[in-house]
Amino acid sequence: MAEAHEARLTAAGNEMSASFLAAKKRSDETLAKLEENPGKFTMLTGDRPTGRLHLGHFFGSIKERVAMQNRGVNTNIIIADYQVITDRDTTEHIDDNVLNLVIDYMAAGIDPERTMIFTHSAIPAENQLMLPFLSLVTEAELHRNPTVKSEMESSGHALTGLLLTYPVHQACDILFCKANVVPIGKDNLPHVEITRTIARRFNERYAKKNPIFPEPAAILSDAPEIPGLDGRKMSKSYGNSIMLGATAEETAKLIKKSPTDSDRNITFDPENPAGGRAAHHRRPSDGPRPRRNRRGDRQRRRRCAQGICDRVCERVPRAAPRTP
Repeated sequence: MAEAHEARLTAAGNEMSASFLAAKKRSDETLAKLEENPGKFTMLTGDRPTGRLHLGHFFGSIKERVAMQNRGVNTNIIIADYQVITDRDTTEHIDDNVLNLVIDYMAAGIDPERTMIFTHSAIPAENQLMLPFLSLVTEAELHRNPTVKSEMESSGHALTGLLLTYPVHQACDILFCKANVVPIGKDNLPHVEITRTIARRFNERYAKKNPIFPEPAAILSDAPEIPGLDGRKMSKSYGNSIMLGATAEETAKLIKKSPTDSDRNITFDPENPAGGRAAHHRRPSDGPRPRRNRRGDRQRRRRCAQGICDRVCERVPRAAPRTP
């Protein structure tokens, strides 16, 4: 029973809902079709240029983008510069952030010769889809989007019209390319669902005989949430991230400062993700718990942290140094 419950938790300790598990099943089915005939699929995904990418981005979406590119899928990545102002009052450093995103993409394996990378500001026609698309959703549907609520809470801003409607703008991104697959992490699943709704309603209203837009399928990562240095979901807004642009030394320093547990038998405690990642199970017959060997505990923590550092540096491509 406990094992079944743990299987329904993300790496950050959050419950996987029934709707997420159903979406994961659809994702696996779509991925199987994609493996058979990648040329029939068009992918679009992207990021806002608000800073460097971190390990959560890499394992949550970018690895799958690279895999699709290498399979022969028609891949597209948008740098959503217009969406920066949804929850920020300035566009300062946006040019540098766009450049740094491209650097991180290329370091992760994105090939500009095989993947189209573009910005909102470079394609005015895409943004013109916003007006007809807004006519296809209700205010109540926009308010129900959980990602909009969490973005508003983390930013500390009032709910502006742009923040409320930015999932519709993301639908413009996806449907402009007529993408039929979108590799995403768990948090962005509601955006794909509203995109599917918009595509279906547009076709029903304006193109019944010859549908224009496909209903895209979400390709969900095997690691839908990556825990950050404090045990919560890794996020730039939480300040608990390890950036792709970090050096091996910087990565090691951050990991070694994160909370650990010195016990040897590792399990997962969702109620205490930061400090309870390891639990030592003892039988009553084991007798009283022995006094801790603090020196041994420190040595085990150091070995554990070093092992994590080695695995991260081995599996994650190292991005170029930061630009000024």
